[in-house]
Amino acid sequence: MVGADPLLVALDFDGTLAPLQDDPQDSRALPEGVRALRALAACPAVRLALISGRGLADLSPLAEVPEGTWLIGSHGAELGRRTAGGGLEVAEGVDPAGRARLDEAAARLEPLTGDGAWIERKPAATVFHTRLVSDRQEAARRHAAAIDIGRAMGMEILEGKNVAELGISSVTKADAIGRLRTLLAPERIFYAGDDTTDENAFAALSPGDVAVKVGPGRTAARWRVADPAALCALLGRLAALLG
Repeated sequence: MVGADPLLVALDFDGTLAPLQDDPQDSRALPEGVRALRALAACPAVRLALISGRGLADLSPLAEVPEGTWLIGSHGAELGRRTAGGGLEVAEGVDPAGRARLDEAAARLEPLTGDGAWIERKPAATVFHTRLVSDRQEAARRHAAAIDIGRAMGMEILEGKNVAELGISSVTKADAIGRLRTLLAPERIFYAGDDTTDENAFAALSPGDVAVKVGPGRTAARWRVADPAALCALLGRLAALLG
């Protein structure tokens, strides 16, 4: 993978660069990862991107990424780029026509909240979290009920770790990989992610690309690292090779 051909290093954020937190607003990229991304950005043949389920407005202030890094939010429905001084240039946002459906979804999910279950609003999805529900059987029941609500409304459903997303967009991280491939024309792609939603991105990679699963669980990725700290160390080694 070392050479002069363009390499796209694309990464999930939560659970990949940043350890998972009970409160998503507490998530921060590990310092080792921030340093590795800066080193990779200094390599002329490397392009960087984050692909996240977060909305861009949420992802951008948390992502300590170099200028020029592409940021894809809402699993591929939003596209932007980090500018000088930590700003964000939005190339494509979410069509606001579906906001009423998201409001309705939130209203239907509201009776399932409490005791650690809560709703998060994103530009293209209403998200139901059960990570903080202490009774795991009850958490599973509420999660299933949230999925049923989404299906009844005909919404796009994405399931992650203790989370159910009811969305108005059918795009996935596979679509995000496709957009970046068209936009940047990389010779190879290195993609790392930890969640079930990242499996779509793994499936969109070509035989010459590299897929890295972060953490446990079944995966289509050929390679695996134990946790975000191990992934950041791997990125540091990659930067040293390319540098």
